[in-house]
Amino acid sequence: MTADRRTRVLIALIVAAWSTLCIAQTQAQRLSPEQAVQRMQLADGFEVQLVASEPLVCQPVCIEFDDRGRLWVIQYLQYPNPEGLKRVQVDRYSRTKYDRVPEPPPHGPRGADRITILADTDGDGRMDGGRDFIDGLNLATGLAFGHGGVFVLNVPYLLFYPDRNRDDVPDSDPDVLLTGFGMEDAHSVANSLTWGPDGWLYGCQGSTVTANIRGIEFQQGVWRYHPQTHAFELFCEGGGNSWGLDFDSRGNLFYSTNYGGHVLVHGLQGGYFVKSFSKHGELHNPHSYGYFEHAAHQNFRGGHVTVGGIVYQGDSFPETFRGKYIAGDLLGHGVYWHDIQPQGSTVKTSHGGELLVANDDWFAPTDVTLGPDGAVYVADWCDRRTAHPDPDAEWDRTNGRIYRIAAKGTKPSEVLDFSKLDVNQLLELHNHPSQWYIRHARQELVRRQATSVLPRESFIAPVEAKLREAALQSPRESTALEALWTLQTLDRFDEDLAGQLLDSPHPAVRAWTVRLPGDRRQVSSEMAHRLDEFAEREPAVEVRQQLACTAARLPAHQAMPIINANINRDIDNDDPRLPMLWWWAVERHSVDGREEVLRRFLRPSLWNSKLGREMLLPRLIRRYAAEGNSAGLASVVRLLNAAPDDSARSSLWVPVLQGWQERPAAVTTSNQTESSEFHEFSRLILAAWQAQPMDATLLKLGIAIGQREPLDAARRAAFDRTVEAAQRVTMLDMLAPTSDPSLIEPSLDLVLTDDAETVRSAALRVLSRFDDPRIISNLTTLHQTSPSVLLQSQIRDVLLGRKASARAWLSAVDRGEVDSSATPLEQIRKVALFEDADLNVLVAKHWGRLESATGEEKLAEVRRLNNDLRAAPGNADAGHLVFKKHCAGCHQLFG
Repeated sequence: MTADRRTRVLIALIVAAWSTLCIAQTQAQRLSPEQAVQRMQLADGFEVQLVASEPLVCQPVCIEFDDRGRLWVIQYLQYPNPEGLKRVQVDRYSRTKYDRVPEPPPHGPRGADRITILADTDGDGRMDGGRDFIDGLNLATGLAFGHGGVFVLNVPYLLFYPDRNRDDVPDSDPDVLLTGFGMEDAHSVANSLTWGPDGWLYGCQGSTVTANIRGIEFQQGVWRYHPQTHAFELFCEGGGNSWGLDFDSRGNLFYSTNYGGHVLVHGLQGGYFVKSFSKHGELHNPHSYGYFEHAAHQNFRGGHVTVGGIVYQGDSFPETFRGKYIAGDLLGHGVYWHDIQPQGSTVKTSHGGELLVANDDWFAPTDVTLGPDGAVYVADWCDRRTAHPDPDAEWDRTNGRIYRIAAKGTKPSEVLDFSKLDVNQLLELHNHPSQWYIRHARQELVRRQATSVLPRESFIAPVEAKLREAALQSPRESTALEALWTLQTLDRFDEDLAGQLLDSPHPAVRAWTVRLPGDRRQVSSEMAHRLDEFAEREPAVEVRQQLACTAARLPAHQAMPIINANINRDIDNDDPRLPMLWWWAVERHSVDGREEVLRRFLRPSLWNSKLGREMLLPRLIRRYAAEGNSAGLASVVRLLNAAPDDSARSSLWVPVLQGWQERPAAVTTSNQTESSEFHEFSRLILAAWQAQPMDATLLKLGIAIGQREPLDAARRAAFDRTVEAAQRVTMLDMLAPTSDPSLIEPSLDLVLTDDAETVRSAALRVLSRFDDPRIISNLTTLHQTSPSVLLQSQIRDVLLGRKASARAWLSAVDRGEVDSSATPLEQIRKVALFEDADLNVLVAKHWGRLESATGEEKLAEVRRLNNDLRAAPGNADAGHLVFKKHCAGCHQLFG
């Protein structure tokens, strides 16, 4: 063995020994399960019990009770890296691309994840045994019971394991229901399988993975799958890194978030919500023109990661807890409850209190679920490390606990076996005070409908009759709703029933009656007419909210009368959700249903509606201007001509300009100018500008579409030194996008001789669009003579931003004409983007190796910085000095 090899082996042994020692020390630091319970503080009137712990349970990520009251747990032992895949690329957010998509279990790589059914053999409330329903899973995060088996999320798949004889052994390999969930980051993958009251299976997906399922691409958001029709939908887009989803007593969907200062998102059908734009770019609909924030929250406490949230709908907590949002706080090491209060058509939340405070920084809740006894059960990852992990680090997979939080004096109750109840008992359970029983009774009816030996109608007819009676006649909204939902889940909701339920005294029943026909994407002409009339008089804001969501799903000829009715009513302009929902409904039909849309928006009466005039019309004309074709321009012209006067028309120029600037990249002004639609469009703009030559929007619009008169006016103002500097800067910025070569000479003159530094900077922005020897030589000379540090930095940005001028700059450095120290590393790094071997040689010669790092190198740097940030608290004063030295030239602190 060579000396070098012996050295490498010795180093490897030292690292291994050190890692083992660190893990041993880490394990020694954790509290025992019994000690952890003793440390915990509970809200008054509550107690906590240990239900399960290591070694029986390790790394629990999901817990659920089946219809026999047994606790199931997913042990996420494969986290954070999938088995059998090779990492080929890692980005700055630690999103990983792998060499292939694994085959679904059991044919793909065999992972360490398992789904375990826990057992309490001695009845003391603590699990002391269990058996695996399935093992060998590879990043499994969610499960749900129903339809004679178990649905399992094992990314990139949604699987169904049939177990029709209920022997806890899958009858066969799983059915692959969906494929395409993202798997780039194991702490953000699809999760939280939850039955909706409507019979759809809902789930979340987090912030650093990208799914593409049946051509639908999305990152964070809520999706749903229908097990009978096999339909898949993105229910709403956006949110945070969400783990946890539930429905309240009226069917509102809430999902958890990791956004600091907030605890949940009120998910609305077809809605667009804030997302991690820096990671994923804009929303997938470029014409959404807005999005919703998280539910407003007051008195935020704890860390920024809320997980596993449920709306408490059990029967053993004090009645004051009914409807509270109970969720784990991953970084706050506790379980909190929050109040949910109406705010127009949506909700706001506020901190209610601490249900459990662990007093142990190893306590890391990952899931919360309601038990059949009305208690709240909490899965505890049990690890001090909760931040985004180093995927190559040694990972302690030996920890995990599950706790039961209950009102003092309550004990786990004996659970009914739903399979042994008759149909009348299952229907009676729809009135149970615990939502746990209602949901399982509904799923049992679905199972029996599918497996009944009786003809389908013989089984369902008596069930349907009783449910219809409850839906139509119950004085209690909750009873009517539960009956309606079960009818829908059993596929017995029809338009005859819907027509009657539109007259229900219960707003939530009317809202769901509007929603369910929309799920079928089309209604009869009779129902469409009924919905139109209904929209003209509906008094409840929550129902009008659903009307907007449903209008986005129906065909244009059925949707636009509903939308028009609400434009005419003009009553929800200050609501935090409805105006934008109405826009999204209009946008959905703006192209495919163009004439249906324009027919309503060309009416003079539209201008009498604030909703139509200020919210919908500006967005619609922007949408058409962004279309980038003759049909879009023709629509813009028709809407402009329909304005009642010049003052009204002037309110539309800003959105027209926005839309024009948002046209597809392949569309240019030159390939639109030949159409008659463009000529009419251009005529309207020119006439408006001539009437208001000082209007900046019209001037910019005229320049953007290539009109000579506005362009010449801007040139005169930009290069006239008697004009105020601020106006000249505005004109130069308008001219820059034209990339007109005739701008080079006068812009160079401004850079070299003008007195106003803001004007010189604006002229540099014009020059940055050109490759021209005059620019290179003059700016290089100016850099050497200018006393302005800011101007020098901007000159370097211009020269290093294009390959030809970068080559000239680096050559000047190589000849000794420019000092290499004059160019900071953060600017010279731009050169690597050109991927030019000769340029990289010059950079390496004077600055060292600076080309773009590999994915692995970038990940290593991210890890290094994270470790540095965690090592000690920062020094704000020192940081401010660094900012002044390196950043203040171009950036404003907190600006």
